[in-house]
Amino acid sequence: MALIGTVAAEVLIPLAAVIGILFAVLQWYVVSRVAVPPHDGGGAGKGERESDGVDDDEEDGVDYRGVEARCAEIQHAISVGATSFLMTEYKYLGAFMAAFAAVIFVSLGSVGRFSTSPEPCPYDAARRCRPALANAAFTAAAFLLGATTSVVSGYLGMRVATFANARTALEARRGIGRAFAVAFRSGAAMGFLLASSALLVLFAAVNAFGLYYGDDWGGLYEAITGYGLGGSSMALFGRVGGGIYTKAADVGADLVGKVERNIPEDDPRNPAVIADNVGDNVGDIAGMGSDLFGSYAESSCAALFVASISSFGADHDFAAMMYPLLVSAAGIVACAATTLVATDAGELGAADEVAPALKRQILISTVLMTAAVAAVTFLSLPRSFTLFDFGERKLVKNWHLFICVSAGLWAGLVIGYVTEYFTSNAYGPVKTVAQSCRTGAATNVIFGLAVGYKSVIVPIFAIAGAIYASFRLAAMYGIALAALGMLSTIATGLTIDAYGPISDNAGGIAEMAGMPRRVRERTDALDAAGNTTAAIGKGFAIGSAALVSLALFGAYVSRAGIRTVNVVSPRVFVGLLAGAMLPYWFSAMTMRSVGSAALRMVEEVRRQFDEIPGLAEGLAAPDYATCVRISTDASLREMVAPGALVMASPLVAGTLFGVEALAGLLAGALVSGVQVAISASNSGGAWDNAKKYIEAGVTEEARSLGPKGSEAHKAAVIGDTIGDPLKDTSGPSLNILVKLMAVEALVFAPFFAAHGGIVFNHL
Repeated sequence: MALIGTVAAEVLIPLAAVIGILFAVLQWYVVSRVAVPPHDGGGAGKGERESDGVDDDEEDGVDYRGVEARCAEIQHAISVGATSFLMTEYKYLGAFMAAFAAVIFVSLGSVGRFSTSPEPCPYDAARRCRPALANAAFTAAAFLLGATTSVVSGYLGMRVATFANARTALEARRGIGRAFAVAFRSGAAMGFLLASSALLVLFAAVNAFGLYYGDDWGGLYEAITGYGLGGSSMALFGRVGGGIYTKAADVGADLVGKVERNIPEDDPRNPAVIADNVGDNVGDIAGMGSDLFGSYAESSCAALFVASISSFGADHDFAAMMYPLLVSAAGIVACAATTLVATDAGELGAADEVAPALKRQILISTVLMTAAVAAVTFLSLPRSFTLFDFGERKLVKNWHLFICVSAGLWAGLVIGYVTEYFTSNAYGPVKTVAQSCRTGAATNVIFGLAVGYKSVIVPIFAIAGAIYASFRLAAMYGIALAALGMLSTIATGLTIDAYGPISDNAGGIAEMAGMPRRVRERTDALDAAGNTTAAIGKGFAIGSAALVSLALFGAYVSRAGIRTVNVVSPRVFVGLLAGAMLPYWFSAMTMRSVGSAALRMVEEVRRQFDEIPGLAEGLAAPDYATCVRISTDASLREMVAPGALVMASPLVAGTLFGVEALAGLLAGALVSGVQVAISASNSGGAWDNAKKYIEAGVTEEARSLGPKGSEAHKAAVIGDTIGDPLKDTSGPSLNILVKLMAVEALVFAPFFAAHGGIVFNHL
């Protein structure tokens, strides 16, 4: 008999979510105590200047109050640009949400001819379940709820980041430890707010829908899968649109500014610099927030759906059914304790302490979460129970589920550390890429591609090991729990993910505001560590996407009534080939979109340097607004086609070619997409940090390749610009592709089973 019963589960899950939200508010409050004056330069902010520990800027000929006023002005411009873009993007997405919700309602309602009468349950024909029309309505409502939560998550993340960037830059004058604390606390405010809100909204939806469904738990959790579909569909457009925006500006700023004009990164003379910093917030913050929210929502929905057709659902054991959400609740508490180690255990004193501090966060959260999972498992689950295993019943013990969650959790740690090895400039692969810049951009590109390809090996084995162990112990439910385990420390993952763009923005503000060189060196050190942690975060997202997609695939196969997926069947194999092709088609579209937008940005930046007298000398102000408009227009226009490809592929395959062909399509996209995503993200990360390794000039080897503006440095910049769309647009979007197609197939499975195969059924 489990010690955690229904009442305890009903209390503990929302309690943990509320604790997480309060913890986020606390972090935000601490950050808000760093004073920033009004953006018009009037006043001194929230209080008088605190002089203790502040570098004497006057010794560098820098006017303190002028710098602060300039920081506030730049922060305001970035915030306005990011808000304007997201509001415009969300208008288009709002129309899409309404239209696609209608498609869900009509498609699923048609399965039962829009009947309002109870129907035989899919997994127990002797019982009567809620009508198809009700399932259609609740699935559409869940889709809208997930989409709205995803959009709000991305927007709130952007607001936190734009609130913190200038504060991080100002605190960098006091020391790298103070700046790190501000950036990290800001990331924590976003991470805990998003993770806690996602858990609370999902738990509330389960209870609200349960008022209608009653004891029809199969129908309830099938409808809840719409929540994951809504979250991931918004994440796709957010990642693609935000990625096109930021990389168009970044590539344009770097190619003209660094390579052609030989001016520093984030120099205020560069017309694309504001658009570049806006892009960090709409792509790397808002897009990433929506992405990880989607992963969390889908992994939770997959686990809940599979559990609903096990003995948990048959026996109506609510505490056991809520096991996935209890794991997530425990993760919030464990991550909060982990965050305190970084913010309150002591202040960093040197630049080389930043990366280890972030790395410890991943390790500590994993260790604490392992203990928390053990407690939740043995307190909330019965000693043994049965699970649905492709037509058979599988006896499972509670410790089996502990192994499943732990397998995903520790596989995530392995992926994170391997990603760090291949993308951090502290290790051999990135140093080798930097050395290859001696002979030009071509060899840099060759070595960077090789690093990306090689970085796939260990993560794939880690994912494969987690899949095999989890499936052997608990079938598809075990794989869903492994995915949830990898995402159980999502609050910490989001914290260190958001930390990177905040630090990057802080460096840009420090440069544009004319702060002393030592301040920019500190923000560069924070940013370099942030690039690596961003790559680690993408590794987690891709790894969890593989596990989530496989769990959703199993649920789809079950719901569509497929007995076996036979890869030598022509229908399955045709789908397999087409699915393996989709990540390449999608990547081609997103890469081309970035390239065409960057082309227009380069032309505009060149035009301004040529036509505005005194711009290159700093005697005239550039036209930032035009560059912001180019990125905005390009991203909104170019995000439509890649998004349509992903959303339409399962619908077309299932409707025209049937459930078996769609099963092949999902499997092919999963196997191909995960590996392309890992290699793209890590190649881009290696090129980026190879450039920063040369720019920092910390070692004798790095100094021999520099300084900035040298031929080796220009080659590194070219490699970085090639890697930008790989690591920030195509790569991160591919993990959404594989999981979004899988959850979409699951949501529409009843429709495909009833009406699909129009072409193959007549051939």
